[in-house]
Amino acid sequence: MNFEKELWKAADKLRGSVDASEYKHIVLGLIFLRYISDSFENRRRFLEKAVCDSSNKQYYTKDEEVRKAIIEGKDEYLGQNVFFVPQRARWSYLLENATGPQIAKLIDEAMDIIEQENLKQLKGVLPKIYARINVEPRTLGELINLFTKIPLEDEGHDKDVLGRIYEYFLGQFASAEGKRGGEFYTPRCLVKLLVEILEPYENCRVFDPACGSGGMFVQSQQFLKIHQKDPAKISFYGQEKNATTWKLCQMNLAIRGIHAQIELGDSYHDDKFPDLRTDFLLTNPPFNVSDWGAGRIKNDPRIKYGLPPNSNANFMWIQHFIYHLAPDGIAGFVMANGALAVSGKEGEIRRKIVEDDLVDVIIACPPKLFYNVSLPVSLWFLTKNKKNDRFRNRSGETLFIDARELYEPISRKQYTFTDGHIQKVANTVRAWRGEEEVKAYEDVPGFCKSATLEEIAKNGYALTPGRYVGIAPEPDDGVPFSEKLQKLTSELKQYFEEGEKLEKEILGNLEKISF
Repeated sequence: MNFEKELWKAADKLRGSVDASEYKHIVLGLIFLRYISDSFENRRRFLEKAVCDSSNKQYYTKDEEVRKAIIEGKDEYLGQNVFFVPQRARWSYLLENATGPQIAKLIDEAMDIIEQENLKQLKGVLPKIYARINVEPRTLGELINLFTKIPLEDEGHDKDVLGRIYEYFLGQFASAEGKRGGEFYTPRCLVKLLVEILEPYENCRVFDPACGSGGMFVQSQQFLKIHQKDPAKISFYGQEKNATTWKLCQMNLAIRGIHAQIELGDSYHDDKFPDLRTDFLLTNPPFNVSDWGAGRIKNDPRIKYGLPPNSNANFMWIQHFIYHLAPDGIAGFVMANGALAVSGKEGEIRRKIVEDDLVDVIIACPPKLFYNVSLPVSLWFLTKNKKNDRFRNRSGETLFIDARELYEPISRKQYTFTDGHIQKVANTVRAWRGEEEVKAYEDVPGFCKSATLEEIAKNGYALTPGRYVGIAPEPDDGVPFSEKLQKLTSELKQYFEEGEKLEKEILGNLEKISF
């Protein structure tokens, strides 16, 4: 079953009565209810079996009252990162009442009950909008029935379902709402590449000051799992300006058992983490924001390299990232290509950042990586300390990678990085940093170049990878140059002769009509 398309069909059922900006909350809210209810029921079935299994020394008991207390005990669920779901909020209860006229009210009540039972994680997060929005009970019932048929684990036991749904839906929603896709989410391939290069580790702090749906946190935790590290031993901090997106982020993290401190607020003027210095900063900020309020920034310790113009906030974001790095911290973020070579006040800020030897790696990406937006982007990696013990000393060096030719078309409007592309780029960075698991680094014309600060200065402090990597050599076809030149000369002579013949024919025809 094509999971995402089936869910989009469900969302499409609401198009007749609900605005595009609202129906996504109804759909994702129901998916959230289905998921946490399934998780609760799985845990409940385990406990029902465990209390009757004499070989289970932790739970077995003959006392029926004790058995009931264990099965109904909230701590037995919350302790396993499973939300406690009372009977009237369970999916089975909603399914029983899906055809009734009060289904919208029952869904709102289910949301409220779950929030009350799990206030620490979900206070003010869940959408209680079903009775308020004018949706026919029949439509909600059809949605519930459809979602009941869809498994929330795939054959590979992938539980990162809401993230997959969210990523697919945002492309559809961005198109339906007419908004820039890059402001909604970061494509998974870019998030994965950022994390693969940063390589987060146990007991580190990860910060995303424009966290959207929380994809950076999800992928960071996944990276630890893949490398057989404890995914619980990582601290997440985030800030999001949009209240609606903040709620979706909280839901996205909640179903995965990811604990994070996510604050609601404007990072430009209301930094919720002024004292945080993070090991890793991962983000995809909104690009090229104008009228961002530069006049409200005065004596701010973040603007060490200069106040950016009010016409573009890109270098406000970049300085914000630098400010929040720990002494050995590394930032990896998505940025519009214009920031690579812009002049004026922004160019001066970039020059100072380069001269402070903060720029570690710059990667040029192909266009069309975002849904509905062909804007080409680059990945920036800045570090406070190129001498730290984690990698080799890279002082005075910056790695440039031109990955614009690495892509796989998904459709006419969208490209993606494959896992092979991601590993090729990530392994190039690892080799340059001197990691032992990969081959030794070498410059590859047209793809990668390790440049010095002096070379960057000669290029006017521009950070466009194409200026440094050069052009890839033409593949050698084994034909000597003299033969190629002789063939080209012969073909050119033939074209000239044909052109002269054609010119005479045209002039002759014109004479015949006395022109």
